[in-house]
Amino acid sequence: MRLKVLKNTVLLFVLIGISCGSGAKSEDKEQSSNEMLGQVQHDDATIIVGANQTEAYLDILKNKSVGIVANQTSVIFKDTKTQDQYTHLVDSLLAKNINIKAVYAPEHGFRGTASAGELIKDGVDTKTNLPIISLYGNNKKPSAEQLEGIDVIIFDIQDVGARFYTYISTLHYVMEACAELNIPVLILDRPNPNGHYTDGPILEPEHKSFVGMHPVPVVHGMTIGEYAKMINGEQWLNNGIQCELTIIPVKNYTHKTPYSLPIAPSPNLPSDKAINLYPSLCFFEGTNVSAGRGTPKPFEIYGSPYLDKEMYTFKFLPQPNAGAKYPKHEGMLCFGEDLSGKDHLSRLDLNYLIEAYNNTIDKPIFFNDFFTKLAGTTELRKQIENKLTAYEIKKTWVRDLKAYDEMRKPYIIYN
Repeated sequence: MRLKVLKNTVLLFVLIGISCGSGAKSEDKEQSSNEMLGQVQHDDATIIVGANQTEAYLDILKNKSVGIVANQTSVIFKDTKTQDQYTHLVDSLLAKNINIKAVYAPEHGFRGTASAGELIKDGVDTKTNLPIISLYGNNKKPSAEQLEGIDVIIFDIQDVGARFYTYISTLHYVMEACAELNIPVLILDRPNPNGHYTDGPILEPEHKSFVGMHPVPVVHGMTIGEYAKMINGEQWLNNGIQCELTIIPVKNYTHKTPYSLPIAPSPNLPSDKAINLYPSLCFFEGTNVSAGRGTPKPFEIYGSPYLDKEMYTFKFLPQPNAGAKYPKHEGMLCFGEDLSGKDHLSRLDLNYLIEAYNNTIDKPIFFNDFFTKLAGTTELRKQIENKLTAYEIKKTWVRDLKAYDEMRKPYIIYN
């Protein structure tokens, strides 16, 4: 793996491989950074995301033409403790006279308002007049023309730690394009709210797609920075090429540290509960069951007109909204379950999926072709159809999960 060697002493503390707890700055350095950003002082336990550590990366950007892969979560917090006030990274860097040439937007767009799967068009940001280049739809990998004149790319997007959440696929294509053109990538890392466990079937190569590009489990247990290291180290880029990476780690973070996202990472993950349930409920996207899109509680509820009305007393009516213009079963009464009061998960829960299949009134139309892409294997559907329990299914994952956990060890930044 090629890592950029930084000359500045302060930056050495935040290179890959150094524990986030060992990167303490001097009081003078910290104070100057706080004054620059209008922050209050924080205590030693405060999580500080990579973007907030401007003293660690501004020198990398000076006198460079910069591209930024960003969305609504790419912010610098004014108060690192409360995280209730912030400025967008693009606005903050422009105010510091950093020469930003273009913004590259993932699924849901630069401002994060588009529905899942909605076509995102290139455009211009009305606030900054910067060109916005979509990396979703037909143009998932930035072309040489779209990267022309760029000296360094910043990648700063909040992920949620699920294989089928497409930001890590965008990360792959950005790294690959930059590696081919010898453009270094600067990753401003953020916590993974589902980083406290790994679980699920490993993706099989024949089922590779934009909702699953790598042989990892559904819940991969890594931050964006760690995942980028793994993409490089496992030589997953085209022809085994490697991207020049500099990662600014999160300070005071471990994978067991609870983290409440201050900004929704996408329109249908508006709450901590939805983010926690997402890896378990997203399987419903490959079935005739709604995961709550088009309701006030997406990924906190599920239901279908085809579920047993006697068994499922909870009901809801999907309607178009900002995050789901054409929700599944629009205008149809769905029967299912409200999970918003359930305990926080530290595992993938298959019971909702299995019970829904067992209690649907029309099993032949329960699954659709998208299910195998989400699962990354044909086995999960077969196991459910053959009436295996969640416990029996998960036993079949144990060996592969152990092998995965060994594979990812060299790339872990946080305990």
